[in-house]
Amino acid sequence: MQEAAFLKKNVEKWKRLEEMLSQKNVADPDTLAALFLEITDDLSFAKTFYPNSKTTAYLNALAGRLHQQIYKNKKEDAGRFLTFWAHELPGLFWEHHRQLLYSFLFFIVAMGIGIVSAKNDQMFVRLILGDRYVNMTEANIEKGDPMAVYKQMQEAQMFLGITFNNIKVAFLCFAAGIFVSIGTVLMLFYNGVMLGAFQTFFYQKGLLGTALSTIWIHGTLEISAIVIAGCAGLVLGNSILFPGTYTRRQSVMRGAKRGLKIVVGLVPIFVAAGFLESFVTRHTEMPVVINLLIILSSLSLIIWYFITYPIQLKRRN
Repeated sequence: MQEAAFLKKNVEKWKRLEEMLSQKNVADPDTLAALFLEITDDLSFAKTFYPNSKTTAYLNALAGRLHQQIYKNKKEDAGRFLTFWAHELPGLFWEHHRQLLYSFLFFIVAMGIGIVSAKNDQMFVRLILGDRYVNMTEANIEKGDPMAVYKQMQEAQMFLGITFNNIKVAFLCFAAGIFVSIGTVLMLFYNGVMLGAFQTFFYQKGLLGTALSTIWIHGTLEISAIVIAGCAGLVLGNSILFPGTYTRRQSVMRGAKRGLKIVVGLVPIFVAAGFLESFVTRHTEMPVVINLLIILSSLSLIIWYFITYPIQLKRRN
């Protein structure tokens, strides 16, 4: 990018920042910290391509002023924690809704493939889920308790094991994005096919309603979080494929940082999903209306926090 084009693209942003710093009541430190990241990105770009220009000197001075203002008004850690969940993470999702949509579409297509394959090949479910699981579930169905698998382990032990495993899968899904997004797509594909085959298995047994109203108590949060982890992986992969105005190294570091924040933001979702699977799903005697209330509440939370709220926040700011 020519220096003149770089100036034209960013000069209004820099002017607004100067005006903000010149005011008595400057923005809160967390807002300034977000701006500081943008300015340091611009400064890094300028140092790379225009090392001896006046633009670089100007940005260096502006970054210095901003840095002083941040540490002059620095809040306690609790404020930073709140800002991350209330502003920073939703802001990331607003910027990466396209990757979230792609992740969802990859997963849905894979789930459709799993459904079609399981309906047309009786051995497909065993291939995907394993003979041991299928045999155990068929035995539970014969006993009249198809969801008995959720009652076999002690609650606390089950909670720790499931939560840790889900978090591990999410981080792997993100990290697989380093293979130019292909690794993430493959993980989404595998999980989608497995879910499709799993639901079709219960459909063929005449238990689809039971499966949907029971398994999705925890599955709504769990599956949504896997799709969102896929979004994080695509953010990382796209930073390699499409560096834009950044050097590839700068782009990868930026994509990795953003993707990691998204995955870290999923940890409470996995904790909640693990709790539901370990302590709630096992109670198959619960009225269906309560099951549906939990499922719809979980779905509403996901849609609001990861889709609706980021859009509202962006319009407000």
